Amino acid sequence: MSASAYNYMQNKYSAILSYTGTILIITSMLFITPLFLLMFYPFESGQSAGFVLPMAGLAGLGFILRTITRKRAPVVLNVQEGSIIVLLSWIVVCIFSALPLMINCQLNFTQAIFESVSGWTTTGLSVVDVTKVSHLVLFWRSIMQFAGGAGLVIIMLSAIAGPPGPGLSLAEGRTDLLVPHVQQSAKLVMIIYVSMIFIGTLLYILAGMSAFDAINHSIAALSTGGFSTRVESIGYWNSPAIELITIILMIIGNINFLTIYLLINRNFKAFIRNGEIRLSALLILVSFIILLFFVTIPLYDTLSSSLRVAIFEGVSALTTTGYTITTYSNWNTTGYFVLIILMLIGGGTCSTAGGLKQYRVYLMYKLLRTEFKRALLPRSAVITPFIWQGDRKEYINDNYIRQLISFVFLFICVYAVGVLILSFYGYRLEDAMFEFASSLSDVGLSAGITKSDAPAVVLWTETIGMFLGRLEIFVIFTSSVKLFKDLFLKI
Repeated sequence: MSASAYNYMQNKYSAILSYTGTILIITSMLFITPLFLLMFYPFESGQSAGFVLPMAGLAGLGFILRTITRKRAPVVLNVQEGSIIVLLSWIVVCIFSALPLMINCQLNFTQAIFESVSGWTTTGLSVVDVTKVSHLVLFWRSIMQFAGGAGLVIIMLSAIAGPPGPGLSLAEGRTDLLVPHVQQSAKLVMIIYVSMIFIGTLLYILAGMSAFDAINHSIAALSTGGFSTRVESIGYWNSPAIELITIILMIIGNINFLTIYLLINRNFKAFIRNGEIRLSALLILVSFIILLFFVTIPLYDTLSSSLRVAIFEGVSALTTTGYTITTYSNWNTTGYFVLIILMLIGGGTCSTAGGLKQYRVYLMYKLLRTEFKRALLPRSAVITPFIWQGDRKEYINDNYIRQLISFVFLFICVYAVGVLILSFYGYRLEDAMFEFASSLSDVGLSAGITKSDAPAVVLWTETIGMFLGRLEIFVIFTSSVKLFKDLFLKI
């Protein structure tokens, strides 16, 4: 490598480490938030060190990265290099976020990393016994889901501005800007996000939840995370009002931030025209009918219970939230199949939800519809499929199709490998398919495989699945390959 190329790469990775350090410093402040609860639960002060020490370590690492990269030439980073920042930041933050769980809950490293990744990826699968942990730990789990739903990048961009802004947003899967300016757009996302959590908390309190339960469940519902303060999840309250509030919050969390922004600005035409909104409504309706007539009516004594379970579980699976009001031990394979399909489809693009994303499924529908039209029309006919993105019409070109095919193929391959590993440990095929669909799509519903005493390989398989699902497979693969090529093949 020539001297000029080496200097350029050195400046580039100095910038990458510098911005990573900034994210770590800002994120370390989140570790303080559980300590505010000591005003209400002073008897839990003995657990303070479990948050202060990781906070100091994460902030210290961030300051070190900022210090050693201070003297560098200005450099503009592209999307691939933004992906490296996102990948490094997520890995480091997840590791440090596991430390409070190891210190205060006596979880081993595998269990703590699993819980941390489940929180940051807004999955909601858990190996923590919520009946035996402190309020500080329960709130910390919710804070991880709050920050994971917004995204490390949004947290950073709402606080600072810099050259890697657009690249970082794209790298974390946030392709839509509410307004042209990156930092202002990030702030708007945070304002909308926090405002909805506040409203959700008030509604939960009015419906009969305690203030502590309300804020935790509002955060987890809006972030489509699914962590609960109760073993029975939302089913603990057995309240139609609380279930209705949760359904509304889950659906809002499932919607693209840009689409929510259009709705707030009363652009109802653009909202209704959105393909994801139409597909989501159709999937909720169809899944509700199937679950009602083929699963819940034969299981439950009253029609009201059947209706509540059918709509709630379907919405929870599609929005990748993972809240539940029932158990699946007595469900038939039809119910399993419907939930697996909904989980794999997942929520809206640029929302807090996971999965393949409704945008990609809608795109495949549009392409299939176009192919049928071409088969029926003369060969000379020109058909260019399009989709609506907010107020603008975007035509589907070859680049869209290549990205779609590549992502869906990788997603299916990763899903197949994960199911194979879980099946190898003796779990039933339908349970393995259900559990890894929940992991890879960042859902949180469980068929009973995810437990604290589950084999370490099973927990690590699910952990990797959650991580791949949240950051999108391409981001991790491309950033890992670029890191390897830059650091090992070009030295």
